[in-house]
Amino acid sequence: MIEVTELTKRYGRRTAVERLTFTVRPGHVTGFLGPNGAGKSTTLRMVLGLNEPTSGTATVDGRPFRTRERGLRHVGALLDAADVHGGRTGRAHLRALARSNAIPLGRVDDLLAEVGLAGAARRRIGGYSLGMRQRLGIAGALLGDPPVLLFDEPLNGLDPEGVLWVRGLFRRLAAEGRTVFVSSHLMSEMEHTADRLVVIGRGRLIADEGLTEFSARAGRSSVSVVAAEPARLAGVLTAAGATVRPAPEGALAVTGLSAPRIGELALEHRLLLHALTTCGASLEEAFMELTADSVEHIAGESR
Repeated sequence: MIEVTELTKRYGRRTAVERLTFTVRPGHVTGFLGPNGAGKSTTLRMVLGLNEPTSGTATVDGRPFRTRERGLRHVGALLDAADVHGGRTGRAHLRALARSNAIPLGRVDDLLAEVGLAGAARRRIGGYSLGMRQRLGIAGALLGDPPVLLFDEPLNGLDPEGVLWVRGLFRRLAAEGRTVFVSSHLMSEMEHTADRLVVIGRGRLIADEGLTEFSARAGRSSVSVVAAEPARLAGVLTAAGATVRPAPEGALAVTGLSAPRIGELALEHRLLLHALTTCGASLEEAFMELTADSVEHIAGESR
């Protein structure tokens, strides 16, 4: 379990993290979300003892991580896949980590096979792609078979097969009773992977709750409509003040009108509907709405 209590980090006059309090519990995949510059990476580094907090505490299973000997047996972490010695082979890199943490060397080859790098084990890391480095970093995090795992943007550079593999891996680790804490900017992946969310903005806590509860907090919902004449229906709904977007499988995603009102308009214009479903806001929509006041840099904004 990870416990963050009143955690604050200042760099001169700039406050990166301010009085942050949350708990990451075992048995769940917990997503760690926030706009760029929100303080996510700084928080993870303080949990791992790499940055000293200005005030407050961050503990793993009741103790600061830096007090643990052979830390990889307690916490596995991937913060930056590029932060490795490019002249070493993947196998040599993991063997060095294993020796420093008294981990049996036989585990190295097992993990290289598990993450799909058995064929590249004796290649120098400098020749690895970003996706291969991510896989190597995940292997390093798993090396000590730890109960707590932290990942910062682990999906960067992975192909679709790799993304599906990581999604399944995180779920399996959580099902084994481990604490899995994942920072990511990919809302669609978090929607498919996370059970709970910790959301911050400008270093402050915005939410610490289940995925469904967070999405429900957004004031915006949409209606999915499947119609015999979607183009005609879209024109009618747009004229009535709705926003209409194409959706998968020929459906229309409608915001700004309720489902009953859409049904009334369809009947009024003699338009046949095959399906009419009210949908809650997606994670991305909820995230954009609830973090709007915390975004530091907005594309297209003039100063």
